[in-house]
Amino acid sequence: MTYKNSKLRLLFIVNQGSGNKDNSLSEQIINHFSQSEIGIEIFELPRSCKTDDVKKAIEKSNADRVIAVGGDGTLKLVAECLLDSDTPIGIIPAGSANGMAKELGIPVDIEEALDIAASGITKKIHATLVNGQLCVHLSDIGFNAYLVKKFDELPSRGMWTYAKSAWHAFWNHKKMMVQFKVDNRQIKTEAAMVVIANATKYGTGFQINPNGRLDDDVFEIILIKEYAVMEILKIWLSKAPWNPKKIESFQVTDVTISTKQKAHFQVDGEYLGKINKIEAKILPSCLTVVVPESNSAP
Repeated sequence: MTYKNSKLRLLFIVNQGSGNKDNSLSEQIINHFSQSEIGIEIFELPRSCKTDDVKKAIEKSNADRVIAVGGDGTLKLVAECLLDSDTPIGIIPAGSANGMAKELGIPVDIEEALDIAASGITKKIHATLVNGQLCVHLSDIGFNAYLVKKFDELPSRGMWTYAKSAWHAFWNHKKMMVQFKVDNRQIKTEAAMVVIANATKYGTGFQINPNGRLDDDVFEIILIKEYAVMEILKIWLSKAPWNPKKIESFQVTDVTISTKQKAHFQVDGEYLGKINKIEAKILPSCLTVVVPESNSAP
């Protein structure tokens, strides 16, 4: 649906599988802007949707802003279409994982998020390219990727399902031997997981990368040598420095990480199988996002 002769044109890319099944996301968007001069167009993602289909919809709409309505996966799809473009990407968090929305301070309330999509300010951020995959949020190998796999295999969603997946992963996942080089230092150690951290926290709100910024010239490697949940909680609550015997952080623009045996791998909440090598590099100032006026520095 499109409203002509409008001051601002918004294209909403809607993941129909997200949100409350009793309340259509498209209907909420239409109702929200029914009395507005803002022009809207809605493209509902079909079950089997290719990136080219979304690109064509974006080009055809000639929109001022493109809004991803769904979870981190929907945002990733839209970001792939608008990489190195000046067209701003807005976010309506309506998925099971909304990590980037939390990162950027976008509320989960749909009405409030729609207001921000239309009137928020824009910012340039970087992303990473991880094994050829665009990563807007976080990617990792090891424990969390295994948790994502188990979560995807369960029929239900929600925090209880996440807790069951975490419990299973805690007792069944084994550490791995990893190796990589940072500056002149060669790292070779056992690890529970290694995070390629573009953002600072997971969709649960758990902060894994307190020093991260989305608008600087580096990304972080978080090397977790032990299942150090209490260590991370201590840092999160007290801002105390990490115990380097358990967790280390490195700032890089590119890195190659190898593992002795294949490890579970995920990008932006999507499980991608088992690998024994990661090649990651920064993509500087490659995306423009819409954020609340209060969030001038992600």
